[in-house]
Amino acid sequence: MKLRFAALAALLSSTCVAQAGGIDRSGQSIDALFAEGRYGEISLGYASPDTSGTGNLLLGGGNSGNATDNFLTPGAAYKADINDRLSYAIIYDQPFGADIDYPGGTSYFAAGSTAEFNSHALTGLMRYRMPSNFSFHGGLRVQSIEATANIPFVTAAAGPNPGAPYTAKGDRDIGLGYVAGVAYERPDIALRVSLTYNSRIKHTIDTTETSFLPSPAQTRTDVETPQSINLAFQTGIAEDTLLFGGLRWTEWSDFTIDPAVYQSIAGTPLVSFEDDRYTWSLGVARKLTDMWSVAATLGYEHSTGNPTSNLGPTDGFRSIALAGIYTQDNVQITTGIRYIRTGDAQTQVGALVPGGTFEDNDAVAIGVKVGYRF
Repeated sequence: MKLRFAALAALLSSTCVAQAGGIDRSGQSIDALFAEGRYGEISLGYASPDTSGTGNLLLGGGNSGNATDNFLTPGAAYKADINDRLSYAIIYDQPFGADIDYPGGTSYFAAGSTAEFNSHALTGLMRYRMPSNFSFHGGLRVQSIEATANIPFVTAAAGPNPGAPYTAKGDRDIGLGYVAGVAYERPDIALRVSLTYNSRIKHTIDTTETSFLPSPAQTRTDVETPQSINLAFQTGIAEDTLLFGGLRWTEWSDFTIDPAVYQSIAGTPLVSFEDDRYTWSLGVARKLTDMWSVAATLGYEHSTGNPTSNLGPTDGFRSIALAGIYTQDNVQITTGIRYIRTGDAQTQVGALVPGGTFEDNDAVAIGVKVGYRF
């Protein structure tokens, strides 16, 4: 099996946008760091989720309509060797994100509510290959985040402007984190196992909150994107056939978005998660000809059974993805499609559970990646 094919196939698990726990988007892959020679890639994922539920009768019942917007996730990477032992990579991704938009004009209690969370990250990595089959990698990650929310059902009867809907706008903030890991490789059987730690990144967001108060409140909101560990592997199992997959642990239990005015009105954080998440993937790739290869991947994330936020009404998922890879000279084009069956969830409104019940939802994602070896 050619290593060139093996390195390409290992990228397939992140070709399509994931529908993972918390507000995970990219999975923070560093696969480009292990590419042969000098290599560059660009990618684009598009996801179309369908997430709807039914409100508690105590809140008026009603169907929510699709509460999740379609979204794009771009990515890019460049990798080069400094010498036969030392190499580097620069990777751009959008690691975290959320796009919530409950349709207006329904009887659902959260009708008209919107929320958006955007992030951008640039990661610089170095890799040192030992004389043995081990290597070490690490580097720095610069990340920016910003967020907005408009929640009409969160109001207060008292104050100069009773019944006014709550809104929040968080300005862009930049934070710094780090990446560290180790890998083991056996090129003769296309074996690679890598373990990578992604640190927390702290942000302090200047936030403008409007509510029943007579004028907007200028507050500061501390947000810490979660630490995570990625375990990835690949190995040849037959001539021109590769088995690959991975496990990602993300510490979502420590993640909160808790603006001061919202906390004083609602008594709870705007966004929080009770549990950490484990996300699995397992796939197989097969080289058909010198130009064409195919792959299939299964994905799974456990459901916790705990109440979720109205700004993230899903709990775990199962997925299947199919991909095709076209190689011509130094160019590689990977295209894929993924079907995601999202886990049923019950949302919480104050002490009331369920505020809404979300069942039988899904998403479809497509992706394309173009790689070039210089």
